[in-house]
Amino acid sequence: MSSIFNVEGPVFSTLDRIADLFWLNILYILCCVLGLGITVGASTTALYYVTLKMVKNEEGPITKSFFRAFKSNFKQATAIWLIAVVVGGILFSDYAVMSGAWGDISAMPDMMRKVLVVVLFVVGLFYLLTLCYVFPLLARFENTIRNTIKNALLISIRHLPYSALLLLITAAPAILFYFLPGTIILFFIIGFSLIAFVSSYIYVKIFAYYTPKEEKEDPESI
Repeated sequence: MSSIFNVEGPVFSTLDRIADLFWLNILYILCCVLGLGITVGASTTALYYVTLKMVKNEEGPITKSFFRAFKSNFKQATAIWLIAVVVGGILFSDYAVMSGAWGDISAMPDMMRKVLVVVLFVVGLFYLLTLCYVFPLLARFENTIRNTIKNALLISIRHLPYSALLLLITAAPAILFYFLPGTIILFFIIGFSLIAFVSSYIYVKIFAYYTPKEEKEDPESI
């Protein structure tokens, strides 16, 4: 029994991990809010930089690691985020038009409308899959913006079962909020970092396929 409550035992280790995730969540929210939303990409990249290390027990000081990744990936992450916002805005606008929310589309042939809805759904799915991987990829590998986005899409398709699980993990809070609105407070306490932490177990498995052998042996490679 004494070993359970030992400072290095499972109870204290779990509490320590929860405390790290709590603090990481605060850093993430602050950087997103203080940057007026423009820094969401850099903040998300920094978030995954830390959680990818956490799942391998290779993390250093949380604050130092977070801001180091935030600074080093700021330009690329911000550019990718702005691209994502623009593309997301276009997809939302197309959906609003197709649903009739932004005007009457009764003059459009029914078959054409159905085809456009299917195309919009497929493009939207690819968009979400790419978004799931692009910032963790940026946190893990050095590459150009174009190649990072391209690789995010290709990897998401190649590992489709994992990708579906990642989408489910990301969507789970929204489903929870719908049935239990009061739980939204938990999301702002630890939700963002917890989702990133759980998802990072999957990303580590996937990224292992693309990591050179010598990097796998180097704990400082991430």
